[in-house]
Amino acid sequence: MRQARLAAIVAAIAFLAAVAGVWVGRALIPVQGHQGSELHAVLHHQLKLDDGQKARIEALEQSFAVRRQALELEMKSDNARLAEAIEAEHGIGPRVTAAVDASHRAMGELQKETLAHIFAMREILRPDQQAVFDRAVVHALTADAR
Repeated sequence: MRQARLAAIVAAIAFLAAVAGVWVGRALIPVQGHQGSELHAVLHHQLKLDDGQKARIEALEQSFAVRRQALELEMKSDNARLAEAIEAEHGIGPRVTAAVDASHRAMGELQKETLAHIFAMREILRPDQQAVFDRAVVHALTADAR
């Protein structure tokens, strides 16, 4: 009975970690073709980017999309290993712990790289554009908390 409870707790933690990773991705990363992202809308519609800025930001977005996809695949693999470990150990054993740690590393790396991407885009902007962009980033991070 105790092992089943521990397995359920670990599964819940893994699920919450996955949801947090998705939230970070959706809150911070402009999705191609998805006009619902406030940050994407601000960047591409409110800031009146010049052609040079548009080209540089497009290059950043394409490069980041590749890296983001790789990290998302890594997290998916980590979740599969976690599921296998839970099925094998039915509790918080060494395999479950290692799988959770690997999942957290991948999510943390995605969050760090997402922030680096945002700061790289910010560097392309003029100071007046940066102020608007900064407000949109803060709003994206705090909108659900309000």
